Amino acid sequence: MIPKTDAFTGGFSEPVYQSQTVFRALMDGMARPGTLQTVATQVAPPPPVGVAAGAVALCLCDHDTTIWMSSALGKSVFGEWLGFHTGAPLTREKTEARFAFFELGAALPPFGLFSTGTQEYPDRSTTLIVEVAQLADGIPLTLRGPGIKDTHAIAPGPLPETFVRSWADNRAQFPRGVDVILTCGAQFVCLPRTCTITAREQ
Repeated sequence: MIPKTDAFTGGFSEPVYQSQTVFRALMDGMARPGTLQTVATQVAPPPPVGVAAGAVALCLCDHDTTIWMSSALGKSVFGEWLGFHTGAPLTREKTEARFAFFELGAALPPFGLFSTGTQEYPDRSTTLIVEVAQLADGIPLTLRGPGIKDTHAIAPGPLPETFVRSWADNRAQFPRGVDVILTCGAQFVCLPRTCTITAREQ
């Protein structure tokens, strides 16, 4: 059993500086989809949450950002940790979430179950933060779109077999749609809704 004290430790030691550092990496990742980003700052979220996912949570979440998390995370101390360090409230309704967190191996629901924003306010959508086992030797994918010269190859995993099709449906709603951040340990890649994703032949 995880001690409740884990909810009060492991946050940013220098919140302003460290949050800015992570935010810059996130902005670079969103501007250049698929590029590998590394969290250099010290952060220790409670398991099963990885360093990058924890840092992203501390950087982006506050008392105005409603959080949804997978069932395993809901049973962990992560929600209390996030609440203590950011004040972010939890919700059980996917459509109410600004951010959704998934631990390694968690089932990924259809993107359409989350908020995709509106035509007038596409930014009122959910960003999914998904922990994967690897970012380099998994499923070969090809990215195209703004911020990418020609194409960019990534290979995260594991991902559902339906991921590429689900992403195509998500991209078809543009400017609405969800954004995805894939995390692995202290590293992450951003998949903004602006990019197209296709399966790449191995």
